[in-house]
Amino acid sequence: MTKDQFKALTDSGIVLLDGGTGSVLRSKGMPVGVSTELWISEHPAIVTDLQRAYVDAGSRIVLAPTFSANRISLAMHDIADRLEEINRKNVAITRAAVDGRAYVAADLATTGKRLDAEDGLSYDEMLDVYREQVKILVDEGVDLFMAETMLSVDETAVVLDAVQSVCDLPVMCSLTLQADGSALFGGSGVEAVETLQEMGAAAVGLNCSVGPDQLESVIAAMKGVAKVHILAKPNAGMPTLDTLASAHNSMDAQTFAGHMKTLVNAGATIIGGCCGTTPEYIRALRDKVM
Repeated sequence: MTKDQFKALTDSGIVLLDGGTGSVLRSKGMPVGVSTELWISEHPAIVTDLQRAYVDAGSRIVLAPTFSANRISLAMHDIADRLEEINRKNVAITRAAVDGRAYVAADLATTGKRLDAEDGLSYDEMLDVYREQVKILVDEGVDLFMAETMLSVDETAVVLDAVQSVCDLPVMCSLTLQADGSALFGGSGVEAVETLQEMGAAAVGLNCSVGPDQLESVIAAMKGVAKVHILAKPNAGMPTLDTLASAHNSMDAQTFAGHMKTLVNAGATIIGGCCGTTPEYIRALRDKVM
């Protein structure tokens, strides 16, 4: 997918992303504490059914489950040596699932480490981690990239640098923002838009964290400084944990879609769902805003 093709897609109207993955897999039997990416690679049929359902519901872009398949995150499960295998297999699963009916976005997520040479990772160390994963994903034939659930503007900028040093594919950038628009490790939604669009991001936005009912002013502020499209992929409301440590989100599909329409009116043009959302939520979004 070229940047011109991405622009043509996004300029033509609202673009639907997919919904939650990890939260759905938990309901399908994925245990707590395992590597989601490895579990997916070992249970491809479950993810295939989910991703096909997202495309049927209206998703134009589906995220390959490569979220934490970077060297640092995989090392937490002692499987860093399987980095290439997992990334390649999970992209192949998604490409087969969507079967040409949607674009496949490689999913790059936070390492969980601060960009700090003393207490976290230096710029060069973090760049190297992402470049390693990006090279594999490009070789496997993804259409574009999405850096999501990022914890700071600086960290997201490193991911963008990593992708652009390897290829010319479009990159959507999404931070986890609080209801006041601030990022957990530094910066804000407005700063993210101002910085990342000048660096070449194809779209900038937010995902995860809170529900869409708390994000209207955040989206409006980001739209106010934007030269690129604004992305919104929030949770289905705030989660609560049951006695088995399973999360349950508070917002049903129709309520979610209603609040998402408010975010579209505030300036979001690339929309989907994160934790707690399912194909039902994407279908409700399609019916409400398309």
